[in-house]
Amino acid sequence: MTRRLQECLLAIMDRKNHWAWAHLTGPGLTRDQLAVHFRHEYRVYVRDFPVLLARVLGQSPPAAVRSALAENLFEEQTGKLSLGVSHPALFLEMIDGLGIPRAAIEDASLPLEPEAHAYRALLDHVSAAPPWVVGAAVLTIFVEGSVHERAELLGQREAPPIEEALRAHPMVRHYGCPPERMRLARAHRAVEGGHRRDAWEMVLGHAPDEGPMADAIASAVAAAHAAWLAYRDGVARAMGLRQA
Repeated sequence: MTRRLQECLLAIMDRKNHWAWAHLTGPGLTRDQLAVHFRHEYRVYVRDFPVLLARVLGQSPPAAVRSALAENLFEEQTGKLSLGVSHPALFLEMIDGLGIPRAAIEDASLPLEPEAHAYRALLDHVSAAPPWVVGAAVLTIFVEGSVHERAELLGQREAPPIEEALRAHPMVRHYGCPPERMRLARAHRAVEGGHRRDAWEMVLGHAPDEGPMADAIASAVAAAHAAWLAYRDGVARAMGLRQA
């Protein structure tokens, strides 16, 4: 494991937060506003995340990395390591539970914000372009990771029991989604711990701590963070949200 590169990446993850999160985790949004948010999440990366992972896998990384990526891809596309349903399909189950028509999420004729297209273009580029480790860092560390990454790695973040977590979930608590339609959260709880470890091991175990490769990884993750913040700004604008 490296130290300097890891700290650089963790410093970026410490800032993976957006002002609109307070709106998304609280009450008061309309179904139309929720549909805008979830339409962007689904079409920008949730629906095609298995494809993005497959592109990195297709660059023939080392065997151990292939195994980790293949396991992640297998779960995302099939759910066979958790609930037997793909993660994109589980996402749409939540949409059903919220009473939002699937067409409001999936319909390709409904526009996405320009910043959403830019963020997706970045993900498309890094997932397909060598070196594989850069794409792996962006997808598995940044996209799949959260602002809690440091606490997760240090073992300092204790998750409540899953039933309690589901009852407290904003979509259940504030917007009436039945807990049984929140199976995506159950799937994440079942597998994400292992995926987080794999993400850091595949990147830090195959990149030098300093030099051009480490700089390329850090630069790509920083660029993803900047594009993600702009993407979230665009979605917030489309939802009619204003920063306090």
